[in-house]
Amino acid sequence: MPRSPTASKVTLNAREDGCFRLAVVADTHSKPHPATAERLRELAPDAILHAGDIGELSVLDRLAEVAPVFAVRGNIDAQVSEVPELLTLEIVAGPALKLRLLLLHIAVYGPKLRADVARLATRERASLVVCGHSHVPFIGRDRGISVFNPGSIGPRRFQLPIVLGAIDVTATTARLRHIDCETGEPWSPLPARPLLVQG
Repeated sequence: MPRSPTASKVTLNAREDGCFRLAVVADTHSKPHPATAERLRELAPDAILHAGDIGELSVLDRLAEVAPVFAVRGNIDAQVSEVPELLTLEIVAGPALKLRLLLLHIAVYGPKLRADVARLATRERASLVVCGHSHVPFIGRDRGISVFNPGSIGPRRFQLPIVLGAIDVTATTARLRHIDCETGEPWSPLPARPLLVQG
């Protein structure tokens, strides 16, 4: 399946059942965990997002064997001109829900959005910012905008888990969650909760 690394604005339509699933990965650093392909196939996503620090572009080709891939550059990908720094993605899941998200590599200081990213998300009318960089899996909200870091599926940093994310979109909600890449089990420091998205 083709990857679409050059797109900076993308609109995707939900399936006939009104649902759409995104798998979200980040910080592969050329060496995604060996179980990555198995976990992605278990998820059966409609598309895959890569939130930067890709490393070798062959990583995107391997991900694209599972589903179409949309990626952004990270700080280690500076020389990769064919991959954008920023991507705005809209998922249309019926008349009641259009989930618009902003995908970029560096977006937060701790749990807070950077001021420039918050302004950009507001300008793009994005209700969700998806980012990487810290390798820390995170679901939060700041300045009325939801924030999702899937964590890293690359080489382990310190004692951080090796996890990926999923965004399940229906006609009324978008639910964010993390999955342990090593075990396939749900991963959360706190009980998972649905994210309600306003169109």
